[in-house]
Amino acid sequence: MRTMIQELERVALKIDMPEHHLKAGDMGTVVDITSDGQEYTIEFFTLDGETYAVVPVLTTQIRRV
Repeated sequence: MRTMIQELERVALKIDMPEHHLKAGDMGTVVDITSDGQEYTIEFFTLDGETYAVVPVLTTQIRRV
């Protein structure tokens, strides 16, 4: 059985999100999970460590790194 992705875990997008200037494969950190575990809020950073985007995604749109 697959374990649920946890807060502060690194994940990668499985889809492009052009409205946020993100592409499949971009990596971010889980910063929040809904109580039903169906939606995650992911924070994406620049190489300098600055926040680039904070985006809600569905479980089907991300994967573990």
